[in-house]
Amino acid sequence: MSTPAGIQADSGNKLGWLLEELELPGVRFVVLLSEDGLRIAHSRSIVRDDAERFAAAASGLRSLGKALGECCGGPGTDLLQNITEYDHGMIFVTAAGRGALLGLSATTEVDVALVAHRMNELARRVGHELGSLSGQRFDHGRS
Repeated sequence: MSTPAGIQADSGNKLGWLLEELELPGVRFVVLLSEDGLRIAHSRSIVRDDAERFAAAASGLRSLGKALGECCGGPGTDLLQNITEYDHGMIFVTAAGRGALLGLSATTEVDVALVAHRMNELARRVGHELGSLSGQRFDHGRS
């Protein structure tokens, strides 16, 4: 899937304000991206070039998660969220409307439950915001 209809990479980062509520203790940065790896917006704590690189990598991680979900859960299994832990932190990637994802980088001191909860809340709002920008309604994909 490509960038949500009518939504383009935000060269002026006008949608960056949407990501401010994820500026929690232990969160390094947040990136709103398309499923195909294009940066749509980013938090002020990451520069654009790094946000674009992160978007491409997060999209790849999402694709791997989908493949593993289908392998382990069967065809049609929906991937809700990727969480990857490494030596110095964690990466979270979650759906944020049709064709959009939220990616977040955090330190090891982050409150994982709070971040996951806030990401899910924001994902619903971002789906709505992207839908209004493109003239379509985007659903988060969760009941």
